Amino acid sequence: MSLNVVTLVGRVGGDPDVKYFESGSVKCSLTLAVDRMTKNAEQPDWFNLELWGKTAEIAATYVRKGSLIGVKGSLKFDRWQDRNTRVNRSKPVIIVDRLDLLGSKRDNESGMSQNYDEL
Repeated sequence: MSLNVVTLVGRVGGDPDVKYFESGSVKCSLTLAVDRMTKNAEQPDWFNLELWGKTAEIAATYVRKGSLIGVKGSLKFDRWQDRNTRVNRSKPVIIVDRLDLLGSKRDNESGMSQNYDEL
């Protein structure tokens, strides 16, 4: 048996980067800061998120820098070879299946919460 599930709640680090493809697919990339408690202070861990389809369109419309969101998805590694040094590189990416809009800093008091699953 194997399991690859990631669940995170944090604040978006920048506005969504949205790409529309000729095939009709939509891809949205985000960064997410998730606080990790340490002995001295909270320090954020940064995650790269990748959303596709309807979930990507919803993120493009409603998510902005500073938005509080929850995501559920799976971990993958993008792999490539550096053009200059020819060194193999990799970057962890969370492929998001479910997006929960928990509200921006301003919306936190109103209790706004929406969730969207990949269709």
